[in-house]
Amino acid sequence: MTATALLSQYPPITSLEDWLENPPERTEWVNGELFEKNGITLKHSKAQSRLSRQWANYIESSNQGGEVYTEVPCRTEKQGRSPDVAYLTPELVAEYGDAKALPRSFPLTAEIISPTDFAEDAIAKAEEYLQSGAEEVWLVFPENRWIIVVTQEHRQIFTSGDTVSTQKVITGFTIAVDDLLS
Repeated sequence: MTATALLSQYPPITSLEDWLENPPERTEWVNGELFEKNGITLKHSKAQSRLSRQWANYIESSNQGGEVYTEVPCRTEKQGRSPDVAYLTPELVAEYGDAKALPRSFPLTAEIISPTDFAEDAIAKAEEYLQSGAEEVWLVFPENRWIIVVTQEHRQIFTSGDTVSTQKVITGFTIAVDDLLS
């Protein structure tokens, strides 16, 4: 199915508000235009699935609560985004759990970087999330086995052989980079 055919299944999207009301799957609203997320590989999908599962298992076993989502729409200050993996605290689940799209960034967000993504765009997206309420953003590079963890205060790079941990959200979560990205 072509991108045109895929998008023609949905009502016309002419604004961020339209997108937030009925976001087509695998799309984002960026700079006034609808963009289809593409470049997904098996490594990308595996990293997304593993990280989602690990975060969800950890919040359950540690009784921290909240919810982990994949490909879920949210609004930043200017854009409509669909982070690859996102965590919502119990308080925010109670407030927004039934919304079509989160009206802000998720507190913890991960973008799995595909081979077609540009590093500058990924870094700009992380900054955009932070400016819109995120406390922590993970940029996961499956091909290179890198994870960059970004907060307002710090930027850390974890590579093969390292153990990455959450910095501000999901207290105490750690995982070996190689276990996540092997």
